[in-house]
Amino acid sequence: MTLDVATAKKTLRNERENLVHQLTELGAAESGDLKADLDFGESFADAAAVTAERTEVLGVVDSLKHQLENVDRALAHIAAGTYGICDKCRQEIGADRMKYRPASVLCVDCKSQANS
Repeated sequence: MTLDVATAKKTLRNERENLVHQLTELGAAESGDLKADLDFGESFADAAAVTAERTEVLGVVDSLKHQLENVDRALAHIAAGTYGICDKCRQEIGADRMKYRPASVLCVDCKSQANS
């Protein structure tokens, strides 16, 4: 299987747009910072409920921000002509992995070592 960079680029741009939309829906900027005027509504009667909701939102925002960073790194690799090369070992990332996870910047071996 060969690496289809044009399709990957289109997929990554769509994924980026979706992630930015999700961040906006949660009241966050692309940077992951919550907007100062974020309102959790009148249904939150006490500070503990607001804190719990805010903590949950922050967790989701952090996850989305991390995904967005990976997408942006993959797009930067495309622009630099290094798409499909592992950030750590500099070996080719398998085309199958890149097809199913176009934002991958680590090969399977390096990713598994990072998670250990």
